[in-house]
Amino acid sequence: MFCRVKSGGVWGIEGFEVDVEVDLSPGIPQFNIVGLPDKAINEAKDRVRSALRNLGVQLPAKRITVNLSPSHVRKQGTLYDLPIALGILKLMGTVDLQEDTIVLGELSLDGKVRPVSGILPIVISLSRLGFRKFLVPSENALEGAIVGDVDVYGVSSLEEVVRFLRKEITLSPQRLHLPSLMDSFSGYDVDLSEVYGQYQAKRALEISAAGFHHLLLIGPPGAGKSMLARRLVTVMPPLSWEEVLEVTRIYSVAGMLKDPVVLHRPFRAPHYTASEVALIGGGSVPMPGEVSLAHRGVLFLDEMVEFSRKTLESLRQPLEDGYVTVSRAGGRVTFPAEFLLVGATNPCPCGNYGNPYKKCVCSPAQIKAYQSRLSGPILDRIDLKVWVQPVEKEDLVSMKKGESSQQVRERVMKAYAIQQERFRGTPTKYNARMTVDQVRKFCVLTKDAGAFLKEAMDRFRLSARGYMRVLKVARTIADLAGEELIDTPHIAEALQYRMEEFLL
Repeated sequence: MFCRVKSGGVWGIEGFEVDVEVDLSPGIPQFNIVGLPDKAINEAKDRVRSALRNLGVQLPAKRITVNLSPSHVRKQGTLYDLPIALGILKLMGTVDLQEDTIVLGELSLDGKVRPVSGILPIVISLSRLGFRKFLVPSENALEGAIVGDVDVYGVSSLEEVVRFLRKEITLSPQRLHLPSLMDSFSGYDVDLSEVYGQYQAKRALEISAAGFHHLLLIGPPGAGKSMLARRLVTVMPPLSWEEVLEVTRIYSVAGMLKDPVVLHRPFRAPHYTASEVALIGGGSVPMPGEVSLAHRGVLFLDEMVEFSRKTLESLRQPLEDGYVTVSRAGGRVTFPAEFLLVGATNPCPCGNYGNPYKKCVCSPAQIKAYQSRLSGPILDRIDLKVWVQPVEKEDLVSMKKGESSQQVRERVMKAYAIQQERFRGTPTKYNARMTVDQVRKFCVLTKDAGAFLKEAMDRFRLSARGYMRVLKVARTIADLAGEELIDTPHIAEALQYRMEEFLL
């Protein structure tokens, strides 16, 4: 006897169709699962057996073979417990399950249906193939319901599923209106107004958010680098509907969804001991790393020079391309990684170089060696480099609050709207991602600004890449000012952020 139950799997952040084929045949009673299952799937035999027994169903004294097709693709996770159990029950005549229903879920020993990861990408991909009915754990139902025009039923136990399929009870599909949910987003727990002083650093945050320019904060300990970095997401434009889906898919695959939908821009701050795989992603079955978890948000590398050189160099591809490609024996996986990099570092080993309140005890050679831990190619990809001095005593004592995140975000959103109109119909979304041709087309200078930039190139020995990055930053500054042409003050401000070395 043979039956097929439709299910799904995940490769990268894309879902694919999986046929759970169950066969009962005469022979010595045994339970085998084939089709490149991982250890968690092989352990499904014991979970399914116990769940059925606690439902009052005894496995038949036959050979049970389960094949997960396509057999050449490795499967992982516990999401096949429920379809395997329903396949056995279907062969025993207990339930009638049609092949137009996708079934996903882990079983506990007492028959409860537990949540699994990767529901959203599976529902998205299989809905494109024409599937409209999904049976998933109740904790995952709202996540799957993000996709419109499908019926996602949340179930809490194997008994409930059986009774539903036998039409003894009725279940209503979950519904989620994403635009209403996005409108209800209450914002962030931190605000830029909580940072006293630091006017130049705040200005750099505004430019960074407006044009998606990578940022490096340099300064002594306690100057407020981390505090500033954590508030960058609060001045960035809200996520669009498409971006919400992108970010939620990544967190669904990683098993890190705390809510059905990710409405806030991600902020990731890995420790400097993080490995290359932890940062970029990987594994035998590739999983997203920190750069992908920071997609559409901020990746904050505190104590940036303490990261291993190999780990930092691995950032070069995602910084340039906005995605990460991981190659494994089973194939290649591409994870999105369009993040805003914010690095923070001390200027020297003792941290006090340039501190007006404490004396630096490092030699010039030590300072130079410390700063050289950040390679030229990485520094060259960072548009804004800002010196963060300790807060002025007057600003700290007065405790006068500056602009709120909302005030800055309003200006950022105006500049962002200009960019959306500018790049309409192209893959480019931000000034920082302009191609060479787009720089020529959109970075038009006044006559005085052109002469000023030419003089600056000679004086500061700007490379071709440095020249392009100055123009991109100046374009963002002009957008924030609502100016169509790039003028001398815009170029002058952009040049302030081109510290090729920390040492002034």
